[in-house]
Amino acid sequence: MIKKEEVYKIGLFNKPHGIHGELSFTFTDDIFDRADCDYLVCLLDGIFVPFFIEEYRFRSDSTALIKLEGVDSAERARMFTNIEVYFPVKYVSEAEPDEVTWNFFIGFTMYDVHAGELGEVIDVDQTTVNVLFVIKYGKEELLVPAQEEFIVEIDQMHKVITVNLPEGLLTLDTIEADD
Repeated sequence: MIKKEEVYKIGLFNKPHGIHGELSFTFTDDIFDRADCDYLVCLLDGIFVPFFIEEYRFRSDSTALIKLEGVDSAERARMFTNIEVYFPVKYVSEAEPDEVTWNFFIGFTMYDVHAGELGEVIDVDQTTVNVLFVIKYGKEELLVPAQEEFIVEIDQMHKVITVNLPEGLLTLDTIEADD
């Protein structure tokens, strides 16, 4: 049985394409093209289920058409509409270190060497010049710069990022709120 910590979300199957079972796939990470893994994992009724890829072709930098083994008709492909797609973490290490996308780190726990556990990475904000980890910090969200000089260690096995944040970075929000 595949466990949640063994996979990470890379996209979503959209509607069927054509009559032969192809699916439109919107992805946030093209790791399935860069790592040597011939299957994707779908979340079906709360269970992670692997499906082998027969073939795929890119339509843009964020969409592809995918043909899964055993899905040979539009009717069968319709069952995959709006299904979340995951990729096995164990194959990510086969990709070059600089080929791992930021979304890979969603679900990791972040620890600061001074403050201890900060929380879980729930998103990665890439809309600004500096990439930011979005951390669930109690009832709030904390934005932590994804800067190499702050990262002490990344433990992929235990899904932990250890950082050494500059003094005062964690209290910036409360200082601004007081003004």
